[in-house]
Amino acid sequence: VQLQASGGGLVQTGGSLGLSCAASGRIFSYGTIGWFRQSPGKEREFVGYITWGGGETYYADSVKGRFTLSRDNAKNTVYLQMNSLKPEDTAVYYCAARSTPVKTFQLTCRRYYNYWGQGTQVTVSS
Repeated sequence: VQLQASGGGLVQTGGSLGLSCAASGRIFSYGTIGWFRQSPGKEREFVGYITWGGGETYYADSVKGRFTLSRDNAKNTVYLQMNSLKPEDTAVYYCAARSTPVKTFQLTCRRYYNYWGQGTQVTVSS
């Protein structure tokens, strides 16, 4: 599985931005796509995930209510819609894929993801 993240850019505080993660190769119905982000000098942190089959989503508290994940199975693409952006959302955003099922709490941990995209920069100006 290869992942291609796109859609990053510069936006003002309070603005919106949409990211895409296009997957090539087969993502099994029980797979999951997760998003993580990393700011300079900080650990890569969990943002949210969506299950490929059922479309269940889960978000980090820091983005809950502002970010929304969706998927288009026919296009093998996951979308991350980010609204009400804050300067602290500035980071490189990565999408990652897990092809086999694990416990749901493990899907918030980057080490449980098998495949990673290259990252896309999101900058929120104050």
